[in-house]
Amino acid sequence: MVGIIDYNAGNIRSVERALAYLGLEYRISKKPAELEKADRLIFPGDGEARFAMRELRSTGFDSFIKDKVAAGTPLLGICLGTQIILSHSEESDTPCLGLVPGVVRRFPKDFPSRGLKVPHMGWNSLTTWNGGTALLEGVPADADFYFVHSYYIDPEDPKIVTAVTDYGMDVPCAVKFGSVEAFQFHPEKSGVPGLRILSNFARADFARGGASC
Repeated sequence: MVGIIDYNAGNIRSVERALAYLGLEYRISKKPAELEKADRLIFPGDGEARFAMRELRSTGFDSFIKDKVAAGTPLLGICLGTQIILSHSEESDTPCLGLVPGVVRRFPKDFPSRGLKVPHMGWNSLTTWNGGTALLEGVPADADFYFVHSYYIDPEDPKIVTAVTDYGMDVPCAVKFGSVEAFQFHPEKSGVPGLRILSNFARADFARGGASC
C-alpha cells in the first residue's frame, strides 16, 4: 500500500487522483500513525520551505519520515517534497529534514537578464545521469515533464543525481539516495510519462531495489 503524506503543503489531491487512475492501493493521511503500515511513501508538496517544515514538526511527520527511511521504506519526493529532504534551503534560510546531504538554492539572480523566467515553469525534457533510475523504466527518452519552482536542489554528492534538465544550466531534477528517490518536476501532472513513473514506484519489486536502467 502506498501512503501519501498530507502535511498541508498542497499538491496532495493531484497525486491521489493519479494513483486512483492507475488503480493502485493507497491511503492519504495527515496522521503518521495511519500510514505506519504503508510499504512505501509519497512525499509531495507545493509552497514555502519554512511553512512546510513547521507543518512536518507539528504533525510529527518529520520524525516519522526519518524513521521510515532509516528502516528502508521507499520514499518518493515530489517538488517541495524533494527540496526539503535535503539538509538546508536558501528559501527563508530553512533547516530541512537532512535525509539527503545538500542545499536547496535560489536560481541565479541574472536569470531574468538572460531571458530565463523565475519561477521556472513549464515543460522540459530530462537527461539521465549516473545510470538514471529504474523509475524511468519505460519512459521515452524525449518525454517532457512539468516543472514549477524558483529553487533547485544541489546535492552534496553529484553521483546521486539521476537526471538533470536544461534551464540555463544543468538543473538537478532527480536524485536517488538509499531508499529515497525524488523528482523536482511533477510526475502526477506530466501525463503518461509521469504516470509511468508513479506506476514503477508502486511495483512490488521496487521495494527490494528493482533493476536499474
